[in-house]
Amino acid sequence: MQLVINTYGSYLRKKGDCFLVKKEEKVFEVSVNKVDSILITTAAYISTDAIKFAVDNNIDIVFLDSYGEPYGRVWHPKLGSTTLIRRRQLELYEKEGGLKLAKNWGIQKIDNQMELLKRLKKTRAEMKDKLEGCIKELEELKERLTSLKGTVEERRHTILGIEGMASRTYFEALASIVPDKFKFEGRSRNPARDEFNAMLNYGYGVLYSIVEKACIIAGLDPYIGFLHTDNYNKKSLVFDIIEMFRTFVDETVVHLFSKRKVKEEYFDKIQNGLRLNKDGKAVLIEALNETFEKTIKYRGRNIKMKNVIQFECHRIANKLLGKL
Repeated sequence: MQLVINTYGSYLRKKGDCFLVKKEEKVFEVSVNKVDSILITTAAYISTDAIKFAVDNNIDIVFLDSYGEPYGRVWHPKLGSTTLIRRRQLELYEKEGGLKLAKNWGIQKIDNQMELLKRLKKTRAEMKDKLEGCIKELEELKERLTSLKGTVEERRHTILGIEGMASRTYFEALASIVPDKFKFEGRSRNPARDEFNAMLNYGYGVLYSIVEKACIIAGLDPYIGFLHTDNYNKKSLVFDIIEMFRTFVDETVVHLFSKRKVKEEYFDKIQNGLRLNKDGKAVLIEALNETFEKTIKYRGRNIKMKNVIQFECHRIANKLLGKL
């Protein structure tokens, strides 16, 4: 589970084999064995013994800003990789194998989008034609992506263009099934122009921290990407890999809206947009935790969704080492 500190002035410290959390007048303990990561989303206090306790137990502490974007983390100093994996990341970029890897991530993203739309179609007979049309468009874009050859450098803009068209089609489909009072027009980031995107943005921020952790554990260098450019201090590989798992957040948010669990008071108005507030974050994080605990079929095995990300990062590392 993710231990989330989202109440202003909260206090976190170590007590025996537990984390002790004080929120306003409430005090509770959480066993270290139940915690995968700690998210701190507001002004809070954390003791150094709690930090060391987390580090000793391989639990990362992630600090998120008001939009859900990670701006810092506490992580153990040991490298989770061999130098060889990082060298292979650099070498493969220049080869056709690098393009194949980037294409596979894009193809998996579109596959996941189509699968989600197919699941949504089953319970929305009135939207059948609309969703089937979007699925067909995504299938055609997937075929275009599959046919690309060359290197990442030669095909980057083409891939990004195809993914952009797929994204517009996909979010057009999602917008068509959201309750009328929360209708939106396409993606908007920071700030979000609507409630749906405000929830998506925060959810993606949480997902980003999970993907980054999985990369580090698997020995991948999060700064050496393939499709996303290697800008200074930009964790390009995390942006590459996260694309395969965005539907985990998408489906969670869609269900919250579809089941009428989202309220207007979960959002604060800011300049040029909206922002998810404390109550909204609590609802979304609880739903995401439930999502990540669900069991799905992955490469012939039944595993929890949260573990799929780690398994996939290990799989990428093994490919780089020539073990697959």
